[in-house]
Amino acid sequence: MARRRQIYEGKAKILYEGPEPGTLIQYFKDDATAFNAQKKGTINGKGVLNNRISEHIFNLLGMIGIPTHFIRRLNMREQLIRQVEIVPIEVMVRNVAAGSLSKRLGIEEGTQLPRTIIEYAYKSDELGDPMITDEHIAAFGWASQEEMHDIADLAIRINDFLCGLFAGIGIRLVDFKLEFGRIWDNDYGRIILADEISPDCCRLWDIETNEKLDKDRFRRDLGGEVEAYQEVARRLGLLPEGGDTAVLDLDQARRDRGK
Repeated sequence: MARRRQIYEGKAKILYEGPEPGTLIQYFKDDATAFNAQKKGTINGKGVLNNRISEHIFNLLGMIGIPTHFIRRLNMREQLIRQVEIVPIEVMVRNVAAGSLSKRLGIEEGTQLPRTIIEYAYKSDELGDPMITDEHIAAFGWASQEEMHDIADLAIRINDFLCGLFAGIGIRLVDFKLEFGRIWDNDYGRIILADEISPDCCRLWDIETNEKLDKDRFRRDLGGEVEAYQEVARRLGLLPEGGDTAVLDLDQARRDRGK
């Protein structure tokens, strides 16, 4: 498919104009960032893995009735998605104390929370994605009360499904980030899931060892980022046992073929 006009570039993905009105092409990069892009690096093959993992999860969510922007995967790094009006709110779903929640509240990392907690942040790289409440969202008109009810309901449904999915492959879903968008039918807007679900935006720990299988390996200089992402893909049945990293790196694959 011919590359079209670039619409947007974020920290981990690029959006291009799609082949039909109302569609976009989402390209997954190997770039890795942490701490509001204060730390930057590259994880070779990450974009390929995230594209495949996100495709798999979005397809499964679609099968249980979760509306999403995903249409189909196009190639190793790109997928065709619906164009949506992004709601400027990051939705954090937390099952276990970790990361900023542990620091803010002084709760030991790894503590099971008494109930699932949903937190919101305002999407702004310049401001460092500050935490916000329902009051902020209503006051500034970022989403209506009805939309926030839909977002919270979808977030809980997604969490319930993903907790079961990952538990079945020996992974603990600690927390994760979601983004939502609006699609319009005349004057009626409907909320659907957007962005991605991958080890970039989830904390995934091995149930038995608590080994981190997500971007925290990059954040905390633990190393083994590619191997961790590959392990998640393998357990989801997306890579054969002993799969070679080279097949996940398009540039390396071309070099191996002598092109």
